[in-house]
Amino acid sequence: MIYVVMGVSGCGKSSVGELLAQQLAIPFYDADDYHPQSNVDKMSAGIALNDEDRWPWLQLLNEQMQSWQASGGAVLACSALKHDYRERLAGNLSGLVTFIYLKGGFEILLTRLQGRKGHFMKSDLLKSQLATLEEPAQDQAIIVDINQPLEVVVKQIIEEI
Repeated sequence: MIYVVMGVSGCGKSSVGELLAQQLAIPFYDADDYHPQSNVDKMSAGIALNDEDRWPWLQLLNEQMQSWQASGGAVLACSALKHDYRERLAGNLSGLVTFIYLKGGFEILLTRLQGRKGHFMKSDLLKSQLATLEEPAQDQAIIVDINQPLEVVVKQIIEEI
């Protein structure tokens, strides 16, 4: 099984994903590590990515996910903001991908982003991400409120799994 921990920047995808992977004894990957340099440069300059920037990246991630599934599964931290993005990620892995949506309000997300150091995502892109976000329905993802301790978030996810 592939678990995709999704949501806007600052929701805790990497922290939750790493702890979840550790508890499930499967590898953790961060989708940000697979962005081409041109995407990283755009985001570092405060420019939001468009769909044309994302399609090749999402295709590469789908290929990686196929490999990870063949090796026993993995946890992937990926924003996956739109329904179309999630469909491209899951692609030909029907029934083998579980999305986990980390849901949080603007204020908590902004506070988290402002506390970050050395990350290419600028806090002023948060509004753009929230505008782009198409929240998954209850039957499309495990939905978890991020306004609680990390350990509680992961415990809730494991109970849902």
